[in-house]
Amino acid sequence: MMKKFLLMAVMTMIAFTACSQKKSNQQETKKEMKTLVAYFSCTGNTKAVANLIQKATGADLYEIEPAVPYTAADLDWRNENSRSSVEMKDAASRPAIGNNVENMSAYDTLYIGFPVWWDKAPTIVNTFIESYDLASKTIYIFATSGSSSIDNSVAELKIKYPKLHIVEGKLLNGATQERVNAWVKK
Repeated sequence: MMKKFLLMAVMTMIAFTACSQKKSNQQETKKEMKTLVAYFSCTGNTKAVANLIQKATGADLYEIEPAVPYTAADLDWRNENSRSSVEMKDAASRPAIGNNVENMSAYDTLYIGFPVWWDKAPTIVNTFIESYDLASKTIYIFATSGSSSIDNSVAELKIKYPKLHIVEGKLLNGATQERVNAWVKK
C-alpha cells in the first residue's frame, strides 16, 4: 500500500512538473512574439504616422520600398498615364518591392499603413501582403489621405484577403502621439 502511495505521489509530481514546464514554454513563446509596423509612404505623411505607432507600441519598423522608386511624375493622379494611375486601374498590378521583412514568422501583430489612392490601398500593399504568410497574424490597417476615408480600403482588403485577421482600420491624418496612443491602447 505504501509503495502504491509513493508511486502515485511521484507520478503526480512528474505530471505537475511537465504541465508547469509546458506552460512556461508557452509563455516564453508568447513573449518572443513581436509587433511590426509596415508602411508604404511616398511623401512622408504615412511614414510620420508609422513612426508614432512604432513609438507607441515599441514595434519594429519596416518601410515597404518599391524596387523602382516613385517620382513626382509617377504620382500625378491627374495624369491618367502616370505610373500610379496605371497601377491603380489594373487590379492585377503588383509593383515589385525592393526589400524584405526578415523573419516574418517572429511577428504576431502587424500594423500596415499606406496613403489612400483612388479610395483604395496602393497596389504595392497587395504585393507586400501576398509576399508573406500572414494568416496567423492580427492586422491593423492605418492610412493617410488628402480626401478619401479609409473605409473602402479596409473593406476591399478584407474581401481580397478573407483568410487574414484584419481587425480594423484608422485614418490618421495629422495624427499626434496622444491620438495614436489612444488608438493603439483601444
